[in-house]
Order: sequence, then C-alpha cells, then structure tokens
Amino acid sequence: MSDCIFCKILAGQIPSSKVYEDDELLAFHDIHPFARVHFLIIPKQHIATLADCSSGHEGLLGRMLLLAPRLAKKQGLDAGFKTLINTGRGGGQEVFHIHVHVFGGGDPVKRS
Repeated sequence: MSDCIFCKILAGQIPSSKVYEDDELLAFHDIHPFARVHFLIIPKQHIATLADCSSGHEGLLGRMLLLAPRLAKKQGLDAGFKTLINTGRGGGQEVFHIHVHVFGGGDPVKRS
C-alpha cells in the first residue's frame, strides 16, 4: 500500500535498522522503543490487522511468532521478553500493517 510506512520500509523508501530478513519477513528496531531492546517483526505481505487474517495466514503467523524467540536471544534477551500485537484503533494499533513487537531488557537507552 502506497501510504503504509511499513510497506515503504520494505520497498527501501524509508531506512530501518534491520535485525532480520528473509523472503516473507522483516524485523527491525523500533524507532520509539519501550525497552532497551525493542524490535518489530512484519510480514512482507501487507495485511492491515490481525483481525484481517484467515486460516490461510496460519503458517505466516506461526513463522512470525517462532522467529520472535530466536531473534530475542540474538539481541541478548536470554532472561525473557514480551511480545505484543496491537489490533485495530481500539487496540492501540498505529500502523495498519500487522506487526509483532518484541521487547525486553529494561528501560530504553536515552538517545541524545
């Protein structure tokens, strides 16, 4: 979608700090982190919300969730981490391209 910020990141129109990429998924650091480590996992296929998924998306959703602990460990979150999927405006979703937040490791580092 032309107005989707995550689609623009996928197209290389907006830079990101990549954590991981394969044929279906991209993971990158959140620009407004909740914690010391905070990255997002997004599908390359534009799906607006979790509520828009169907049984045909089971494999993709499973791959997103299974990727989270692998990347969390590589980012130093050996003691644990949180995941979050905001769904719809009422659920706090701001970017309407499904994404999984993965975060942990204490308060974010203050950047000047």
